[in-house]
Amino acid sequence: MNIEQARFNMIEQQIRPTNVSSPAVLELLSIVKREDFFPLAQKSLAFFDTGLPLFPGIVSLTPKLEARIVQEVAAKKTDSVLVIGADTGYLAAMLGYQARHVTVMEAVPEIRELAQNNITKNGIRNVDVQWGDAMQADTFASFDVIVVTGSLESVPQSLQEQLNVAGRLFVVVGNEPVMTAQLITRESELFFNTTKLFETSIPRLSQVAPASTFSL
Repeated sequence: MNIEQARFNMIEQQIRPTNVSSPAVLELLSIVKREDFFPLAQKSLAFFDTGLPLFPGIVSLTPKLEARIVQEVAAKKTDSVLVIGADTGYLAAMLGYQARHVTVMEAVPEIRELAQNNITKNGIRNVDVQWGDAMQADTFASFDVIVVTGSLESVPQSLQEQLNVAGRLFVVVGNEPVMTAQLITRESELFFNTTKLFETSIPRLSQVAPASTFSL
C-alpha cells in the first residue's frame, strides 16, 4: 500500500469535499500521521471514510469529522484546549500542534491508555491525557477551546461556563438518526452564541448515561 497516496486520496476525496478548505488544517493532515495512531492491522484502514473499532462498542471518529472539528475551533498558539473523550489521541495531537496546551479527559481506562501511548510514541509534549469524567469533574477550569468527541442529548450550562470569553465549544447534539454539530462561542461573560454547522450522527459520549425513559 502506498501510504502517501492513500493520505492524498483521503484529503482530496473525503476531506476537501466536506467544506474543509483551511490551508493550515490541510497541511496538518500531512504533518500528523493518522496511521500512527492505529495498530498495525488497522494502518491501511486509517484513511478510510469510516470509524474503526478501538474496543468493544467503541469506534474512532472519521478523518473528515476530525478535520472539520480542527477547522471549526480554529485553535491558536495561545489557546488552552480541553478534549472530552480521548478517541485514539489523533484529534488531540492535531490540536496540540496548533494550541499552547491540550488537556484530554477520558472516563474509559483502556481508551485513556491507548490515547496516552499514541501521544507519547509520537513525541507530542503539550498534550496531557487524564483519566476522569469531565462531565462530572469536581474541579473547575477554563479553556479557550472545548471539543466533545461523543454526542450529547443537550449541552450542560456548566460545560459552557468553562469557556473563556471568545472561547469556542464544538459539540454534537441530539438523538439518532440525525444530530447537529454545533459551535458555541462565548461572546461575553453572560452571552453565548450557537451556530449550527452540519448534520451528522456519532456515538454517545461514553461517560454519559442516556436519559431515562421510565415514567409512572
